[in-house]
Amino acid sequence: MVTLRPAVPDDAFDIITNVEEIIQKGRYIQKEKVRTVEEEQAFIKEMKEKNNMYTVVEIDGSVYGLARLLRGDLKMKRHTALFRTWLAVPAQGKGLGKKLMEYTLDWGKRNGLYKICLTVFAKNEVAVKLYERFGFVVEGVQKDQIYIDHEYDDEIFMAYFIESNRRKNP
Repeated sequence: MVTLRPAVPDDAFDIITNVEEIIQKGRYIQKEKVRTVEEEQAFIKEMKEKNNMYTVVEIDGSVYGLARLLRGDLKMKRHTALFRTWLAVPAQGKGLGKKLMEYTLDWGKRNGLYKICLTVFAKNEVAVKLYERFGFVVEGVQKDQIYIDHEYDDEIFMAYFIESNRRKNP
């Protein structure tokens, strides 16, 4: 059974175990070092305290993915959030990326966000297409921004605007 739910400190071990495997196998996660269980537990608590979204994908009692929205820290940027996500191998190819996007955009709408930002590597074509299908637009491209596996790749900056949350008189 698959459940999308807010992360809790008890999820920390599953999160760091799966993200470590993704870092070792993949090229599309912007992370090079895994937090300790204690650091991840503190991060989960901080996310909740700051009214950020930290959602996990639970399959049969274990966490195999997540999505996060980190609101802007400054008052002038609280209407924005940075989106990050990943799915471990057992969660891939099951339509869970789509479910996470729907969950994330709904959360943003319900929590007053106007703009959700993300970055994605150009060679991660599956992710780029997913974001485009959901209405994300390209705001810019940093050419040759990363160097991994003996080649350069561009980093694409994308955004999704929740027009119903746009302030009429800011």
